[in-house]
Amino acid sequence: METLYQQVADELKAGIERGVYQPGDKLPGVRTLSKQRNVSIATVITAYRHLEDAGLIEARNRSGYYLREKSQPLAPEPLTSRPPNKPVPVNGQALVLNMGKASHDPSVIQLGAAVPDASFLPVRAIERAITQAARFHRDNVAAYEFPPGLPALRRQIARRMVEAGCPVHPDEIVITNGCQEALSLALRAVTKPGDVVAVESPTFYGLLQVIDNLGLKALEIPTHPRTGISLEALELALEQWPIKACAVTPNFSNPLGSCMPDDHKARLVELLASHNIPLVEDDVYGDLGFSTGRPSICKGLSPTGDVLYCGSFSKTLAPGLRIGWIAPGRHQQQVEYMKYVLNLATPTMPQLAVASLLEGGQYERHLRKVKNDYALAVSRMSGTVMALFPEGTRITRPEGGFVIWVELPKDVNSLELAQQAMARGISIAPGPIFSANRKYQNFVRLSCACRWDETAMKALSTLAVLVTRKDVNSI
Repeated sequence: METLYQQVADELKAGIERGVYQPGDKLPGVRTLSKQRNVSIATVITAYRHLEDAGLIEARNRSGYYLREKSQPLAPEPLTSRPPNKPVPVNGQALVLNMGKASHDPSVIQLGAAVPDASFLPVRAIERAITQAARFHRDNVAAYEFPPGLPALRRQIARRMVEAGCPVHPDEIVITNGCQEALSLALRAVTKPGDVVAVESPTFYGLLQVIDNLGLKALEIPTHPRTGISLEALELALEQWPIKACAVTPNFSNPLGSCMPDDHKARLVELLASHNIPLVEDDVYGDLGFSTGRPSICKGLSPTGDVLYCGSFSKTLAPGLRIGWIAPGRHQQQVEYMKYVLNLATPTMPQLAVASLLEGGQYERHLRKVKNDYALAVSRMSGTVMALFPEGTRITRPEGGFVIWVELPKDVNSLELAQQAMARGISIAPGPIFSANRKYQNFVRLSCACRWDETAMKALSTLAVLVTRKDVNSI
């Protein structure tokens, strides 16, 4: 005889098969279903777990049960990059400013800038934290919080870094205006104009802008879309060129989404240490892995190495808070002084608010939810691109973050594509802005952290038509 929970599970399964629920839809709440079926809450939970074990639904922390997205056949990945083996000045970054401006235009569909839609951010929690900071810290909120920054915030950041396997004292952390300033301070501390910096290829265009601004040269190193920078290629480059620093994003890099294995990270630090070259580690996406465990930190795997660790809450809490930090190691005194000279201090109000969110546990609760949201967003975007775009398209398979790197057919010029898309109110990030050599002409980066609705679907359909070079006048 069929048990009561099996009856409930079978009824739900029948509804799923009839199309009552679509992939990504939220199923009725436990209490609601208990009243509808006149069964106990325990029976409903057991039924849901039965469907979860069958792979039909998934539980999301503090959110409920959802119908799982249909699994998509894996798209082919881009191959390991093959950039020119020569240091070059950075150029062609003017497009980035235009893309940034477009991110503030409500009439533009945002698939370009890696700025999460407000629906992915804990806006109400931030609002409450800021209100409480103004109410309970009236004597401090309007005052400068000179470098290294708010002690309460540095303690919370240090605690999180220790939990990630990187023992750092609060006094070894300097609060910055986002990760961009942290990267700038790090490179200022270890280089001088004309020096060569080894970077991943493709790499975050913000890093290229910093390199350009400081009068440095970028040496692009071949990079695998899942395991990160090629250590073999980097070792050859170290023997050939006078590299003064290496800057990488080991965890869920932008734009590839690659995550370096632990042994890869340890070997990277050891390799650079053997040549007395500092590592600038950008870990801005480190908290956004789709799996339960947080990936390791290079600085933690080799505590004695010369690693300048840079982080930020811009991708996890809100970009507008502009709260980042750097753990610069032996360069601490120099970084603190440069931070003071550049802008005196990071604003006090957001420091107080972020410290409160960390101490009260709201940040961790938000992470548990948003990591699932980003995993769904990446899967949804990748599947749609694969279904709509022409044969020959390749897509990365990130396991964290919220961007995908898309290789289009070789005859597609992504700079022209970006212009055509913008003329139709769609922002994308063309491949050449991720390279000092302006490579990746037929690549684009898409941000998956957009509001998913009919407008977004139509935008991707329009891009697919533009890529195939069909008549787009009617779109």
